[in-house]
Amino acid sequence: MSKKLNRNDPCKCGSGKKYKNCCQGKVKSGRSSKFAMITLLLAVVFGIFIIVLAISSSGAPVDCPPGTVWSDAHQHCH
Repeated sequence: MSKKLNRNDPCKCGSGKKYKNCCQGKVKSGRSSKFAMITLLLAVVFGIFIIVLAISSSGAPVDCPPGTVWSDAHQHCH
């Protein structure tokens, strides 16, 4: 069973420095970098979904109330 490193323990990379002054910041930045990449990927997928939704719904017929017609120029019923 491996022991969890504390901030003041010698770093496991063998540099002779304390963990807090050596690899502790690298581990944290790796996690935040992964979170940022996942967030960016989700934003891109969501953006593509919105674009596809807008493109696919633009050609669909619109149901207007009786006595009105759809205006393509204004994007609403008259």
